[in-house]
Amino acid sequence: MKTAIIGVGAMGIDIAGHVMRGEHAVTGFDVSAEQMTLAAEAGIATAGSIADAVAGAELALVVVATDAQSETVTREILASGASGLTIVILATNHMDTMRALATECAAKGIGFVDAPVVYGRLGAKEGNLVSLCGGAAEDIARIEPVLKCYSRAIHHVGPVGAGQLAKTCNNMMHWAACVTNYETLLLAKRYGVDAQRMREILLDCPAHNTTLKRWDTTRFTWHEKDMDIALDLAQSAGLALPLYGQVDQLVKRLGPDRVKELLYGAEAEYLGMKVTPLPPRDGGLG
Repeated sequence: MKTAIIGVGAMGIDIAGHVMRGEHAVTGFDVSAEQMTLAAEAGIATAGSIADAVAGAELALVVVATDAQSETVTREILASGASGLTIVILATNHMDTMRALATECAAKGIGFVDAPVVYGRLGAKEGNLVSLCGGAAEDIARIEPVLKCYSRAIHHVGPVGAGQLAKTCNNMMHWAACVTNYETLLLAKRYGVDAQRMREILLDCPAHNTTLKRWDTTRFTWHEKDMDIALDLAQSAGLALPLYGQVDQLVKRLGPDRVKELLYGAEAEYLGMKVTPLPPRDGGLG
């Protein structure tokens, strides 16, 4: 299947490689000259514009970051006069953005699927992503051979926008886990038990979660955008989610440096407080 990949950045370049190894013809485009050079060095055919990349393509994977970028790319594809292809958004966006773009695509006879992925950069590198798809069953069936090249699982969640809803649900659980993991290990550290050792123990207990397993490599990217989407959806639906209001505020206090400090440092910091292990005379276990 002739595939255009718009956005051959950190994840897109790996996805392109997997699609190529699946024996599909691939043409990539990126606004970054550096990424275009890296793509060419990786053996990926490149085009000078989005219009050139999608010319004759049956499928366009859009691997960007923001709603605005997804809108820009989709509208450039539509303006190019391309026909007979399906646009697939891999970015994490608002489901309302997907619905609006799908309507624009339908008016021009272009298929549209939102298929955000989970498991991030490592999953892209390993070809072990999970694709969460929203769209018509026939559109998803048509593009499945390409999605299988980089996905270990493909879930058809529902109509357009449902893939983004599933990704939001995943992100809510992930960011909540980031907060609870940090607070839990902080308690262990305060009482003098090594936080990294406690993490290893908890991975063998019912408290195990995937976020904790990947805890020391979590990059804390896009948490503000992810939580904004979740809370906006809740507000639009008239749904009170007080826990996630707190998660939204607390996760902003965390980051990879804080986690590294907690797991491997002599002290940690949380909500403006420096936390060091209690000495035995004050109740510590160390």
